[in-house]
Amino acid sequence: MFEFCVDNENYSHIHFIGIAGVSMSGLAEILISKKYKVSGSDIKKSKTTDRLEKLGAKIYIGQYASNLEDDIDLVVYTDAVREDNEELSKARELGIKIIDRATFLGALMKNYENSIAISGTHGKTTTTSITSTILSHSNIDPTILLGGQLKEIGGNIKIGSSNCILTEACEYKGNILKYFPTMAVIMNMDEDHLDYFKSIDHIVDTFCIFASNIKEDGHLIINGDDENKDRVIASTKAKVITFGLEANSNYRATNITSTATSTDFDLYIDGEFADSFHINIIGKHNVYNSLAAIVVCHTFGLSIDFIKENIKYYTGVDRRLQFKGYYNDVKIMDDYAHHPTEINVTLKALKESLVNGNLYCIFQPHTFTRTQKLFNSFAESFKYADNVVITDIYAARELDDGSVNSKDLANAVTNTKSVYLKTFAEIKKYIAENATTNDIVVTMGAGNIFELGEELLEINLNVI
Repeated sequence: MFEFCVDNENYSHIHFIGIAGVSMSGLAEILISKKYKVSGSDIKKSKTTDRLEKLGAKIYIGQYASNLEDDIDLVVYTDAVREDNEELSKARELGIKIIDRATFLGALMKNYENSIAISGTHGKTTTTSITSTILSHSNIDPTILLGGQLKEIGGNIKIGSSNCILTEACEYKGNILKYFPTMAVIMNMDEDHLDYFKSIDHIVDTFCIFASNIKEDGHLIINGDDENKDRVIASTKAKVITFGLEANSNYRATNITSTATSTDFDLYIDGEFADSFHINIIGKHNVYNSLAAIVVCHTFGLSIDFIKENIKYYTGVDRRLQFKGYYNDVKIMDDYAHHPTEINVTLKALKESLVNGNLYCIFQPHTFTRTQKLFNSFAESFKYADNVVITDIYAARELDDGSVNSKDLANAVTNTKSVYLKTFAEIKKYIAENATTNDIVVTMGAGNIFELGEELLEINLNVI
């Protein structure tokens, strides 16, 4: 098993292949703060590479064998890196120790007395962000690794002074099995990443093993409303705490009411009324996310009064129901949703926030495998939108084999109007001709679809 002690000088120069990735950049920044020599490569220059360069990292644009310097002791690579990557091949040739990102993160977490890993198919980034916001106002001061940009901590990474680390934990390729947290959260378990997982049973089995890795004096915090929770709970020796909307959960939200921008609910702990909460986000899914964050912070020793006061500071994280601005009096929103369940709950929250007007969803499917495996679920997931635009599939790590396409998905969409438009230019023309005052346009997907909303806002600026 790979071990990494931050005080061990065996690894003095660490090189990251794909250093601008949201998790990789955070890991690199932690090591820079610990006075390691850090270098890394990415396919293009970005704000992230600029930031790391200013902090002292040596950055290479392009992934070439020549990037590997003679004194590199360890190479860390992301899941997106292919086996024939030049840097990876050269590192093997030179006999340099090579570790994947998740293994390295798991080893790094062991350097902290308290490690909190937030996992689940949906809601990881938001839950970690809400937890981060609350903890950042306390004296705990954890090191935080986020999958998004959070204004409250100034980005996706915060270097803390305490012996505590808070991170997201993704299940893809079984990566959560490389983590051994003292406190683990499982938000939910749903079919996803079916290019790796064989079935929902395979997914649940993976979460069961993850839960079994928590020690007896640790905590498993799990969604009490998830239909597969009992299998996971049976697999762990850790102390179990449940959250949800149903009566059998330890932490339960009831009397949920919403406005266009906020949500209120009553919190019950083990059947006893604890307090009334106000959160500045919308949607039932965000009640679940908030509940999980409340449990983490309360279990960590913060009072309900403190949590209640400081959860109000959370107003969102980039790409999660994010308000971007107005285009011709049309509200432009953006969301990372790229799974049918996520699309459904996000559109429901947005539809309920509309006073007047129509909801336009501009969806960019993410990966051919996900689109094909969940095709029928995608087709049924847009019912809360009044108009849907499907654009081309964002390939990410995959190649197009011609087995699925966005035009067929647009034709298959049920319960609402849907159209396939290939280019951003066509979509902008469609929005200009159809969306009017009081409407909401939400760009949705895990690819680069957010750039479309930014282009619409740029048109507004140019007109002004």
